Amino acid sequence: MARLDGWDAWQVFDNQGRRKYLSADERTRFLAAADLLALPRHTLCYVLAYTGCRISEALALTTHHVDAEQLTVTFRTLKRRRTVFRTVPVPKPVVGMLRKLANDSGGQLWRMHRVTAWRVVKATMIRAGIAGPMACCKGPRRGFGIRAAGRSVPINLVQRWMGHASPNTTAIYLDAVGFEERQFASRMW
Repeated sequence: MARLDGWDAWQVFDNQGRRKYLSADERTRFLAAADLLALPRHTLCYVLAYTGCRISEALALTTHHVDAEQLTVTFRTLKRRRTVFRTVPVPKPVVGMLRKLANDSGGQLWRMHRVTAWRVVKATMIRAGIAGPMACCKGPRRGFGIRAAGRSVPINLVQRWMGHASPNTTAIYLDAVGFEERQFASRMW
């Protein structure tokens, strides 16, 4: 990991130059593999892919964090000294899955340990044929950031949705995509 102003700076590539985020095709395969799982595990994979949340943030969700009317999910952001909540918009089918799950489990949406959830995601990645540094719980989160940046979502929204304290962290995703750079290059081709 590179050092930036005394802090470890996350990068979109590992030391061998392999990307650490899910591509659009891998995301599709990950969700298709998740479709074969039981409702709780299926829904967990969809929440990770569609919200960019961390695994522990997903596991902390309760029925009160899902707003079916506004089509949003509210997470308690980790990695902060003070309690911060963020609301992320989600597609209607994901809210539907969460509501079904809520009917089955009462208040807390998932009753599993973080390690169990990690194993679910890892097994789903293997089933989807995804291998490498992106085949982990952070792969969907990083893919969410790349996807948002590639679709020109304003940086302040991406920052808020992902729960980043600093816009510098979010800017890493913008640099990775290089969408505008690709447009300039295509003019030369």
